[in-house]
Amino acid sequence: MRIVTRGKVDPDVALTPRDGFVREREVAPGHFEAVEGPVREYVRRVAVVGPELVEQEVTFRLAAPLFWWCFILLARWELGRLRPATHGRMPWWAPPQRLDRRSAVTLDALAGASFVVGYLSTLLTQTFTFAAGEFHADTRAQGITLAVVRADVVLSLVLVALADRRGRRALLLMCCGVGAVLTATTALVPSVGWLAADQVVTRGFVTAAVVLIGIVAVEEMPAGSRAHAISLLTMAGAFGAGFCVMALPVADLGVRAWRILWAAGLLGLPILVVVARHLPETRRFGRPHVEVAMSTHQRRLWLLAVSAFLLALFTVPAGQFQNEFLRDERGFSAARISLFTLLTATPAGIGVIVGGRLADVRGRRVVGAVAVAGGVGFTVLMFVAHGWPLWAWSVTASVVGGASVPALGVYGPELFPTSLRGKANGLISGLGRLGSVIGLVLAGMLARRLGSLTPAFAILALGPFALAVLILVAYPETAGKELEELNPEDA
Repeated sequence: MRIVTRGKVDPDVALTPRDGFVREREVAPGHFEAVEGPVREYVRRVAVVGPELVEQEVTFRLAAPLFWWCFILLARWELGRLRPATHGRMPWWAPPQRLDRRSAVTLDALAGASFVVGYLSTLLTQTFTFAAGEFHADTRAQGITLAVVRADVVLSLVLVALADRRGRRALLLMCCGVGAVLTATTALVPSVGWLAADQVVTRGFVTAAVVLIGIVAVEEMPAGSRAHAISLLTMAGAFGAGFCVMALPVADLGVRAWRILWAAGLLGLPILVVVARHLPETRRFGRPHVEVAMSTHQRRLWLLAVSAFLLALFTVPAGQFQNEFLRDERGFSAARISLFTLLTATPAGIGVIVGGRLADVRGRRVVGAVAVAGGVGFTVLMFVAHGWPLWAWSVTASVVGGASVPALGVYGPELFPTSLRGKANGLISGLGRLGSVIGLVLAGMLARRLGSLTPAFAILALGPFALAVLILVAYPETAGKELEELNPEDA
């Protein structure tokens, strides 16, 4: 892209190498090239054409082969300015710490993988109420089936642990590709039992992919932008999930129409081809690193594992049963459920982005604790409400709760050395799965006994509220610290 700007400005300002979104060096009078920045190509030429009148030409190409279109206008505005931002300061929309070309390309490739995985991981939540309708499964049967599916964690743990030996890139690409293919096979299942069995295997690969995406991001991003990177990847995943939600009205076309959405999982394969072309192995895995025993990090492991358990105890059943709640207790159609989800979940992006930036700039702990307590509290209010307050509380819960994703999502990869990062995060995910299993079973049983999902979720909310206290009391602050500082074994 080429930008030509002409205007009045102090020539000394225009002719000074910039150090912001891109760090420049002067290769000839009035001719600047990029030393560092998220660009594949970059040249800036400045000519003084009159008293305090300069003409500037900038030619650049972002290092983002998949999602360049999301940032091109913002980058064009920033790079085309005659008066740059304060020296060394990043634009408000960019990561707090500048990315280099490799980091930008890696982040873009991970966003592509997140988009695909976001669609695959959302299908069960969005369509299971329609599958249950075809198979005549009541709330209790649904809860048990969804709990059985959580056995996927056994396979995902093996896959993620294998990444500590074989590398992140190969395992991530394999998990995404196999997950997409196996997702399509779910469209052929003849019963709830077969659906559960199919999903145990399929979601094992998809869950492992989610964990590995976070590990690769944390290992590749600069210390001051790790939470921001997680927020962008969360948004990419939400983008993929949004495609699933927008397609949900297809499920209303017939009793078996929900199967079409599962078959569409194959459409992610072309995106994964592009991801494979640009995703490198992480620099930290490629370096020599010491093999460390898990026993040396037991406190951190249990801290994060218990946290995952407490959070999943509420969030998984709340998300899984939301469509059931809207359909049976509030009388929503599939189209109205789709509209509700899009309008109330989309604003979560605000919380995710703001939470990621605050977690990098201000610290993780307070942001994480407030976001968890607020998001869960407002979600409970949503299940209590009727009419427009139901929509309003859902939006508020999405925005506030969204901030917890980047603030807490970085802790798992940050607090373990390279040789344990995959295995430890697999174990944490496993205990989180146990929490989700217990939460799903309890939600189904309590809803059946109490006659509604609302009191069931009010009881399960005690778990995340306890987590908010735990974050403030026991969590370390990791913002701005290099992984080698947090894990001296890798120094």
